[in-house]
Amino acid sequence: LERQRSVHGHETLRVSDRGIAHIASSLVVNRGALSAHEALVEQVAREMTRNGRIAWRGLGLRARLAPTEEGGKPRWCIARPDVFSIRNTSVEAYAQPVVHEVKVSRADLLGDLRKPDKRAAYLDLGGECWYVLGRDARDRPIAEPEEIPEGCGVLVQEGKRLVVARAATHRPVQRLPFGVWMALAKAQPVQGFDDEAQDLLMSL
Repeated sequence: LERQRSVHGHETLRVSDRGIAHIASSLVVNRGALSAHEALVEQVAREMTRNGRIAWRGLGLRARLAPTEEGGKPRWCIARPDVFSIRNTSVEAYAQPVVHEVKVSRADLLGDLRKPDKRAAYLDLGGECWYVLGRDARDRPIAEPEEIPEGCGVLVQEGKRLVVARAATHRPVQRLPFGVWMALAKAQPVQGFDDEAQDLLMSL
């Protein structure tokens, strides 16, 4: 940035050619990271639908957190899992909600792991919580399974496959809160393979 003063005494900021080039290169890097994240989120969501589940991306769900002190009131927060899915069933007790958190940047992952409340919110919402690890510029997983807290499952991206590096601890969830059901009803789930087949049939 260059500060300039007009003949009338007004100050303005001018972006130099070097500054424009820096902004452009930053946008390319950010878009690349975002695209990698979005692609992996899509891959996870598609894998859930392939396994007979109904999946949503980018939901905001109200989650309950433990009180900060013994005997205190529970706390509430809005959790935003990358992928939230339930079984395609008409029996509520069989829904088996699962949360997937996708990470393609090691720095982002480490920052996330320093937020125990975020992880607790995911565990409140889902019977299982999984971390999905992308790969770095050298095609290595961004973290080892041992770096992910116990109880959380670990999926590692390997080409077009998602490989289980560690299974998640399963916690039975008999009933989803009404607020979660309302959020699911208002949101658009990921189109499933059955939907695609139905669209194909309708076009014949």
